[in-house]
Amino acid sequence: MMLHRVPELLAPAGDMEKLRFAVAYGADAVYLSGQSFGMRAAAGNFDESELPQAVSYCHERGVRVFVTVNTMPRPGDLPDLPGHIAAIDRAGADAVIVADLGVCELVRRIAPRLRIHVSTQASVVNEAAACAWHRLGASRIVLARELSIGEIAHIRAHTPPELELEVFAHGSMCMAYSGRCVLSNYLTGRDANRGACAQPCRWNYRLIEEKRPGEYFPVIEDDRGSTILSAQDLCTVQHLRELMEAGVDSLKIEGRAKTFYYAAVVTGAYRRALDAAAQGREPPPDVMSELDKVSHREYSTGFYFGRARQQLSDGYLRSWDVCACVLSCDESGRARLRQKNKCVTGDELELLMPGREAVAFTLGPMWDESGALIDAAPHPMMLFETVLPLPVPPYSILRKKNK
Repeated sequence: MMLHRVPELLAPAGDMEKLRFAVAYGADAVYLSGQSFGMRAAAGNFDESELPQAVSYCHERGVRVFVTVNTMPRPGDLPDLPGHIAAIDRAGADAVIVADLGVCELVRRIAPRLRIHVSTQASVVNEAAACAWHRLGASRIVLARELSIGEIAHIRAHTPPELELEVFAHGSMCMAYSGRCVLSNYLTGRDANRGACAQPCRWNYRLIEEKRPGEYFPVIEDDRGSTILSAQDLCTVQHLRELMEAGVDSLKIEGRAKTFYYAAVVTGAYRRALDAAAQGREPPPDVMSELDKVSHREYSTGFYFGRARQQLSDGYLRSWDVCACVLSCDESGRARLRQKNKCVTGDELELLMPGREAVAFTLGPMWDESGALIDAAPHPMMLFETVLPLPVPPYSILRKKNK
């Protein structure tokens, strides 16, 4: 059965490299930030000269660009906002993502061409709030992460059809309500609500008894301590049909602060799964194993099917490393690559390409830029050539399993 509503696939673009990989692996749209007023200050982000280049690159490939202006600005932040909004408008972005009512009003006044998406930071959990934002000029609501699929379907049925609904489909979850946390600010002085979160919810905590200073006791788990505040990562790749049937317009992948490899793998996996769901088919059988090959915490479905669980394991799962990225490749498979990590002739690798299942192969002879035969590519960012098992497009990735 063909489903009529196929949501947009929205991928993170923390910098230009990540943007290119997200586009190559099938994003319909990307979201990114300028150098200020975005909730991921630790990402590379885009300055005023880079932003028009990013927009042009995406628009030439039919990909939309949304710019985050979703911090909670303090009085001292406000004087810089009009110029920032005007720069986004001049760059040609399609929409801005806002969380603050005053920022929303500024966008309408300064850049009426820009569409307004209301961030998950605004904590919209019902149709009344969604409709209120719509009356104020919003064209899309990024719903709060605490909603179930049933609640999302209810909101869809009770909001104007032209008001788009976006939900998170994959990535890190925050232990605070819709990400509105003061823990980082309290412990480190870095304000999460202005983009500078130090992620103290991921720290390893121990208990100290008042009269025994210097003695550290595990709260639970084992002698490595506990991560009781660290939520499991969200993964909905096996539930895209349910999200589509609930009526969502956009599926967002979290991860602007993560690597280009994460952007490629996760975007590619969801692209293939979403295309299958649109045709009434199950996700390709390798999609879940692909998502296991990026650095992640244990996966869950968040709040979509009930109460979300917390992460009680020992941090991130990392099982694969990137060796190199393909810059060009001819019809015989002879490829020019940029190295990312050490690789050696004879390594058992996988070749990841946009739009298809990964291919296992053994790395053969390599040549450096002078044409000399080499056994290993030991230096990060080194350029080298090799012969791949098939012709591949640029942005294909060579990776190997951790030992």
